[in-house]
Amino acid sequence: MQSVEVQILGQSYSIKTDENEVYIKSLAKYVDEKLKEIYSVAPNINQSRAMVMTAFGITDELFKLRMELQHIDRMIEEKTKILSGFLE
Repeated sequence: MQSVEVQILGQSYSIKTDENEVYIKSLAKYVDEKLKEIYSVAPNINQSRAMVMTAFGITDELFKLRMELQHIDRMIEEKTKILSGFLE
């Protein structure tokens, strides 16, 4: 396990991880950008609220992508059944 130093809103965080350093830094950069988006529309928001709103936004992205993936999986399954019907 390694320790990766990242910057989020100018604060340093040490992340212990088995993941690639470049990957971890890209995650931190993404979180930093999302927090900055929140602060750009609500500059006086407190840090806790900004973090919760950022977490909610990222979770929304994740859930939508999961639903899209499930939809694509169902489409592939349907198309596979149709194609295998042609081969019988």
